[in-house]
Amino acid sequence: MSAAASLRSAAKASGLSGLASAAGALLVACLVAGPAPAQEPSDPPEYVGSPACAECHASEWEDWQGSHHDLAWTETGEGVLGDFDDASFTHRGVTTQFSREGEQLFIESDGPDGAMTRWPVAGVIGIAPLQQYFVETEPGRFQTFDIPWDTERNEWFHMYPDQHLPASEAFHWTGPYKTWNNRCAECHSTDYQRNYDAQEKRYNSTYSEIGVGCEACHGPGSLHLDWAEADGDLPGWPLDGLSPTGFSADFTTGDAETEIQQCAACHSRRGPLEDGSPLPGTPFHDAYRLSTLRDPLYHADGQILDEVYVYGSFLQSKMYAAGVQCSDCHDVHSATHYNEGNGVCLTCHSPAGNPDFPSLKLAEYDSEEHHFHEPESEGAQCVSCHMIERVYMGVDGRHDHSFRVPRPDLSVSTGAPNACTDCHATEGPFWAQQELEKRFPDSEYRGPHFATTFAAIRKGDASELENLAEIALSDLPAIVRATALEMLLPLGSPELADRMLGLLSDPDPMVRANAAGLQRAAAPTDMTVRLLPLLEDGTRLVRNAAVRELLAAPIAHLPDRQARAMQAAMGEWQQTLAGTADFPETQLVLGGIALTTRNLEGALASFGEAVRLDPQMTSAWSMIVRLQAASGRMEDAQETLDAALARNPEAPDLLALRDQLP
Repeated sequence: MSAAASLRSAAKASGLSGLASAAGALLVACLVAGPAPAQEPSDPPEYVGSPACAECHASEWEDWQGSHHDLAWTETGEGVLGDFDDASFTHRGVTTQFSREGEQLFIESDGPDGAMTRWPVAGVIGIAPLQQYFVETEPGRFQTFDIPWDTERNEWFHMYPDQHLPASEAFHWTGPYKTWNNRCAECHSTDYQRNYDAQEKRYNSTYSEIGVGCEACHGPGSLHLDWAEADGDLPGWPLDGLSPTGFSADFTTGDAETEIQQCAACHSRRGPLEDGSPLPGTPFHDAYRLSTLRDPLYHADGQILDEVYVYGSFLQSKMYAAGVQCSDCHDVHSATHYNEGNGVCLTCHSPAGNPDFPSLKLAEYDSEEHHFHEPESEGAQCVSCHMIERVYMGVDGRHDHSFRVPRPDLSVSTGAPNACTDCHATEGPFWAQQELEKRFPDSEYRGPHFATTFAAIRKGDASELENLAEIALSDLPAIVRATALEMLLPLGSPELADRMLGLLSDPDPMVRANAAGLQRAAAPTDMTVRLLPLLEDGTRLVRNAAVRELLAAPIAHLPDRQARAMQAAMGEWQQTLAGTADFPETQLVLGGIALTTRNLEGALASFGEAVRLDPQMTSAWSMIVRLQAASGRMEDAQETLDAALARNPEAPDLLALRDQLP
């Protein structure tokens, strides 16, 4: 399962090897004291709700109503499209019933213990091409149901028809990866906070508005209303940290990056650094850790493979490099395109061009001389060749936003797909490669590509080390270079750490953060000197990466300024871990921290929580068995291993561990 593999792969690579006892005293102090509270304005703005915007912004309000953003989360009412009139759907021997009693809708299906249970429907997700539902399985915990309604075919369907997901599997609909509170709600609401109590293992989640309202992007609106009522004539205006009109996010500056990063907060595959929705306007890398182009999220050439939600793809594109922003193609209030079909692309890609992008090549693209297909046919559509579509959630087609030129030659060398053989599957990539060479003999879109190196490294070919290093040091998109750095981690050496030293000051936060990890291969004193400045980096992502690596540093004493920076960065990291304690992958990290402070029982508790949340997380099972065996608790170790194998009977690492136990 690609999603399961990617999440567990991320957990496995969460940095436990960088934990050591040298900085234990500082770590313990931070764990006890916690992070210093962030300073807030004396009269912070408050959320007022989208209806408060309607009177002055009637056009935007009208566009937004009924949009995918508006209907991202709704209550059970007129907007419900599924058949709840005693309908049923059977999947792998489990028959689910959909019914209603008056206005209340119900779903009856297999629960967390496998027993058939009936729940009231608590909320509705989305509007098209599918509508999903969630239920409250225990107080405060909501789970998204895997059988949604196909709004085009008007039928129930299972999103993962080829997978058998029993109740014991973490990816069962009642498992931790389908929990609405921590995996979905933040991007379907406004001002959402998870508020997970790790001791009670319960949620007390809050939000200001269901659905993606005006303030989800612009920020809380109370001070904007004050500004509007006073016609801009307010003492001390504008306020520090707010836009000239009183919002936390300022889209009036003409800075494309502000808009892109705000959209990316939801339209990306990322891990959170905070407990819930960051304040709109927060830089992306202060709130999230963006996934690199790793397997199984992306193909070796950077094309979408798993559901990655646009941002990671767009960062690879020439459009992003040229300053194109989301609203150049999408109406941000209606969440629709400005034009239809090829008209979206021809706004810029035409003989007339677009004065906003003077570097554009002026040419006729909507012609048979360019696309070699019948006009108006599927093959003549720009997106067919340059924005391949992949289907997720069973019926939801998503376009790759890297806007790439088809490279069937890379299909031959790496196995990555290409747009040509999406349609011409029987002809194959060799045929497609020859056709493109014949039709575009002087194309610049051939030759070396990072895909060949990435594909080789994925297969364990360490001979590509030099090429991987060159990619990291190149002028390729930052997400590509960050991916190369991540791939270099297991191949690290003092020489490589020296060579990558300059990337610690790279302009891009992803590059700096991933470059920090390579310094663990340097001499301890060199690593310390190199990483200490990153504790004061302007981006939280980088500070987190630096303090994680510095836990392995032989630090006896720090000057006051650096000690404060270390404590602040450690507090931020602890805040991130505390805010994501309901993630199995976080429990792996917490287990490693407990080992760092020689807290055996704490480590066992965290690894135990990881396997409680995800019984298929075999790395955590292995840690428990090894710790129990190392402490002489052989009977406990054997019982744990038996329990682990009962859940994962074919796991190679557990089978190997069984052979190692006396």
